[in-house]
Amino acid sequence: MPIYLDNAATSYPKPESVYAAMDNYNRNIGAPGGRGSYSSATDSQSTMDRCRKLTADLLGVGSPDQVAFTFNCTDSLNSVLHGLLRPGDHVVASQIDHNSVLRPLNKLQATGVESTIVPVVPNHLISPDSIQNAIQPNTRLLSLIHASNVTGVIQPIEELAQIARERGVLVLLDAAQTAGQVPINMADLPIDFLAAAGHKSLLGPLGTGVLCLRPGAEEHLQSFRQGGTGSSSEQAAQPTHLPYRYESGNHNMPGLFGLTAGLEHIAATGVDAIRGHEQQLMRVLRDGLSTIEGVRLFVPEDVETTSVLSLNIAGYEPHDVATILDQNFQIQSRAGLHCAPGAHEAMGTLADGGTVRLSPGPFTTAEDIQATVAAVREIAGAMAG
Repeated sequence: MPIYLDNAATSYPKPESVYAAMDNYNRNIGAPGGRGSYSSATDSQSTMDRCRKLTADLLGVGSPDQVAFTFNCTDSLNSVLHGLLRPGDHVVASQIDHNSVLRPLNKLQATGVESTIVPVVPNHLISPDSIQNAIQPNTRLLSLIHASNVTGVIQPIEELAQIARERGVLVLLDAAQTAGQVPINMADLPIDFLAAAGHKSLLGPLGTGVLCLRPGAEEHLQSFRQGGTGSSSEQAAQPTHLPYRYESGNHNMPGLFGLTAGLEHIAATGVDAIRGHEQQLMRVLRDGLSTIEGVRLFVPEDVETTSVLSLNIAGYEPHDVATILDQNFQIQSRAGLHCAPGAHEAMGTLADGGTVRLSPGPFTTAEDIQATVAAVREIAGAMAG
């Protein structure tokens, strides 16, 4: 069996219950949610309702209605960036943001939206002073990445977001790398919008995502798309009540059945237990790799991280290492810039083609990590020899 270490891209394997739920929907239910009163349709609706409640409970959202379903974290981020920002507005984001934030901001510049991209300090944290200094009178939004998908560094969100709150600036949190892996209570954080991928640490399938809103934040956010919602069909305009304000067209019901099962697995296991398992694996991985000559680890010191580790091996291109790991050792990793060129610029790896990223997940074993350390040791040794 291959060793899968690309959980930062999408989690795999999923809990068995996820596969079973999706298969059951496809074979035995098949009806859309919110579009009928027959039994299969009500089954779909009840699963959607449960999925919202599980998400709200996990992430500390005030009400399940404040959870809107999207198709991935990118979709959630775009919903906020395009639904909120108008010509003359100013946005603050960071150097280590994912292209899911940076590219929409680039596109919005053509409409008159301004942005300031703040750098990170050497340990890849965003400085509170840089946020304070970047906010202008016309700043509408602070977009914060919770954790880098390249280094795994977790940002001091409460401190950074509080600066924006005190200046009357709305806050968007990109929790793609943390939701389901790191405890989050939105009610305790000074943030207005939280975007997350259903298919990463929430353990659902691809094609699922969530956008969570602080109560009242919907007053600032126009709908990104319009269409049928299965509610208020007599109205010519998009419904304004939540969550239907941001949900048009049929939902990805197979995906939401799977996401519900993934959230149930997390609720039964506990985020703290999942994080403890992954952090133990990361300690073994870091300790093992740090002893190998020719291996450079991009692990900032004295900071909290997710289960993400980037490395390079002297004499090899990152993609070559990933190919050897896959073909010779059946270890699946991710090489390149990881859609975050600014993070690699900060690390000095942009010109090198990025790094090799290893990201264990909840079903990774200690034996998987030991095999990975041994494989990297053999690859580095072949070059040294």
